[in-house]
Amino acid sequence: MILRDLHDKARQSLDPVRYDYVAGGAGEERVLADNERAFDRYALLPRVLSGRETRDTAVDLPGAPRTAPVVVAPTAFHRLAHPDGERATARAAAAEGTVLVTGTASTTAVADVVAAAREAAGDPAVWFQLYPHPRREVTGALVRRAEEAGCTALVVTVDSPVFGRHTRDLRNGFTDLPPGYAAENMRGLPGAPPGALTDIPMSPAVSWRDIDDIVGSTSLPVLLKGVLHPADARLAVEHGAAGVVVSNHGGRQSDAVPASVDCLPAVVAAVAGRVPVLLDGGIRRGSDIAVALALGASAVGVGRPVVWGLAAEGEAGVRRVLAALRDEYDHTLALCGGCRNTDLTKDLVVRKGGTW
Repeated sequence: MILRDLHDKARQSLDPVRYDYVAGGAGEERVLADNERAFDRYALLPRVLSGRETRDTAVDLPGAPRTAPVVVAPTAFHRLAHPDGERATARAAAAEGTVLVTGTASTTAVADVVAAAREAAGDPAVWFQLYPHPRREVTGALVRRAEEAGCTALVVTVDSPVFGRHTRDLRNGFTDLPPGYAAENMRGLPGAPPGALTDIPMSPAVSWRDIDDIVGSTSLPVLLKGVLHPADARLAVEHGAAGVVVSNHGGRQSDAVPASVDCLPAVVAAVAGRVPVLLDGGIRRGSDIAVALALGASAVGVGRPVVWGLAAEGEAGVRRVLAALRDEYDHTLALCGGCRNTDLTKDLVVRKGGTW
């Protein structure tokens, strides 16, 4: 209910074009809708007489020990939603003990995002989401910026060989940021004049060799985001990934792929416990988190609800989103008879209409 209320408040306060940018997906938005609907196909089968008064929901993730099982997924251009933009999101995530994944397309430079997080918590976990650039010197410069800023992991997006076709943006003519806004991490990179911006191009030529280069160029753990096929999950581990994020880009890339949660069990089986598996796409309630963890995820990412909280109430709104999800998840864990995340196992999940 809290997330729905914040969404409605955000929709009322945002310019319709900006609202559509955040809310929209690719094509006919079938995948966008199915990400949420998919969780309605799963139910939890509780155990009884096995709980206790307090529960431990912390999880160890790469570069983020003892963190919440809810991660702020990378989303672009937070200043379109609120003047404080990514700084407000960073303070809120740090205050709630949540990993923030800030990204290449942030309207605040990564060093300023990490500094804002440190205002709220002395040692926050901030990950940097990276689109590999066709020019490797640009990719290398972005990695160094993330390292120097104090990020504790890299999240490389691998599901974007081309830009998704966003129907709402095309209809609205939203093809560029308004004056005064920019992807600040792309400023002053190699090959550009001092202070000038470099584009964020997508490239179908990006390959596993580029992943090898990134992993070999940094001491930070590298997670791959946008994996749906179990064979790619196995390859990710073989190429040195420290984690895999099962994601269909929130329905913003292909409109012909499965819901993220439907791909999760096969990816978990392929990884076979060698690295953590995270999931994003469609998480809207604490029970969704419980289903994802029972199916083998170590943590989940939340994107649009964070932006709705930011647009509606700024930093306080983001904190309300994260606190609501954390509390709902803890409540669901108790109802399932669990004391810790690992008590949620696959046998506690049934598909409506039959068991696994």
